[in-house]
Amino acid sequence: MNKIFQLITAIALATPAANSATSELSSSQGENVSPFACNAFALSPKTRKRHFEEVGPALRKLMKSTRELPDGYEFEFPADNKTYQSLTEWAFEERLCCPFFDIAVRLDKENGPLWLRLTGRSGTKEFIKEEFNLANSR
Repeated sequence: MNKIFQLITAIALATPAANSATSELSSSQGENVSPFACNAFALSPKTRKRHFEEVGPALRKLMKSTRELPDGYEFEFPADNKTYQSLTEWAFEERLCCPFFDIAVRLDKENGPLWLRLTGRSGTKEFIKEEFNLANSR
């Protein structure tokens, strides 16, 4: 009987903590919704210059194809080491200035292409289309 009481007491004590943690998690997730806007000032001046004036334009020149997805786009690049390093640098910095993106960098099997996937919540696809000027390309 004593063990049952201890178990019931432990459950009773743990339940409010679990409920509190769950409500804190869900409320913090709901509050942390960034706007569809690039905050270039999230990057230092040196990083911002490199990101927008060097790495980004160089990657646009290397882009081989674009795939439209239901919630964003996927961009194909040559699968060489230099492009991979540039793309991962760009992706890491981009997540700071555009935190609403889901960003994935993928190398396909059998020496296949390198892909950058940009997706996100409703409205992300339209933002990408506008900001990356996809309506006027290809």
